[in-house]
Amino acid sequence: MEKIKISLGSDHAGFDLKKEILKYFRDKDYLVSDEGTYSLQRSDYADYAKIVAEKVRDKVVDKGILICGTGIGMSIVANKIHKIRASLCVTEYMAEMSRLHNDANILCLGARLVENNQNILILQKWLETEFEGDRHIKRLKKITLLEQKIQKNFHPKKN
Repeated sequence: MEKIKISLGSDHAGFDLKKEILKYFRDKDYLVSDEGTYSLQRSDYADYAKIVAEKVRDKVVDKGILICGTGIGMSIVANKIHKIRASLCVTEYMAEMSRLHNDANILCLGARLVENNQNILILQKWLETEFEGDRHIKRLKKITLLEQKIQKNFHPKKN
């Protein structure tokens, strides 16, 4: 079986949690690419959200993980990218439901909202939960149609 590829990014506020997550993955069966930031020096979450979301969109990786102080900024930016379903999760239940019902392909975490050990449990739950499919497929198709309509409005065909 092929290893799941994950793109991981954070701003300065999420840097310490990102280091803990990299330790967590060290002995696991995943291929993880660290997209930065690489220090506590102030950085912009939008830069890292864009990198990770585009890698997920382009299927360079299977899933993404984004971390900032609250996770809010990362989720806002990531969800601007076509085909991304980024979910900000602060509980294991939210992580489970984001996968079961929404087939979330990016997990956003708030380093300043939840302790590192609890964020690791949220990550574990998110990774181990598979999309339920069934009635949720129809709902995801509606999201895709909305995205396509928005894309068409932003990029109309020239006559």
